[in-house]
Amino acid sequence: MSLQELDFHGQPALRLALPEGGACTVALHGAHVLSWTTADGTERLYLSPEARFDGQSAIRGGVPLCWPQFNQRGPLPKHGFVRNVAWRADPAGAAGKADTLVLALHDDEATRAIWPHAFHAKLAVTLAPHSLRIALTIDNTGGAPWSFAAALHSYLRVDDIDQATLEGLQGANRWDAVRDDRHVDLAPALRFGTEFDSVYAAPARPLHLVQPSGTLEIAQSASCTETVVWNPGPELSAQLADLPDDGWRHMLCVEAARIDEQVLLAPGGSWQGWQLLTVL
Repeated sequence: MSLQELDFHGQPALRLALPEGGACTVALHGAHVLSWTTADGTERLYLSPEARFDGQSAIRGGVPLCWPQFNQRGPLPKHGFVRNVAWRADPAGAAGKADTLVLALHDDEATRAIWPHAFHAKLAVTLAPHSLRIALTIDNTGGAPWSFAAALHSYLRVDDIDQATLEGLQGANRWDAVRDDRHVDLAPALRFGTEFDSVYAAPARPLHLVQPSGTLEIAQSASCTETVVWNPGPELSAQLADLPDDGWRHMLCVEAARIDEQVLLAPGGSWQGWQLLTVL
């Protein structure tokens, strides 16, 4: 196992690599997972070739962190603020685990100007030959309770969205954000081609992203009570400045999330949400 510091499009990043060839790269900006390759060299995450790396904007692709707000459901910037600030590497946080990369963020004057609470956030990225586990831990280090929403906004790479299906959400309660409609999804497998933006009640069993080239299993912690599935489709993709017009064809967001019932965290309290991606 090797860990190296590198410059990624002008931004400081860390790369964790396995002896057998798998690797992941995480930017300090936003504690943003940028890349995950398995031992065969296949890239499993989608990172937009037009993503901005200016140290201020959110990075399009990879795994952005949404916290303490999801989307525009509140007074904060879209998806909160932690994806837009610099984190620091925390070697001590890995507790001697060579397969785990840990980044940390504490509240400071800048964060308290946006959100007036004391917190400690930690992102632990654990790499194995066929899997990647991303865990977000939030601690309330202040003297009063506060609430939050969260999501691991994973952009998964697909060869061709026309040939990809997502299995495991049949029977789940669904809010279709495109049509503003709530219903139970009866489809045994989801297919994509137009804008798709839905929040599902997270099922107990892992999902499967199925493609001709293979299957990716997607599991999440019970603390993440929703699963968000998003693909911009051709029209929205063409409108997003940091996404190629055909970017929608090569990505599918499947997000571990806590949205509708926010976490209320007492002083001294801790919460963790995780997502585990496994190549079958």
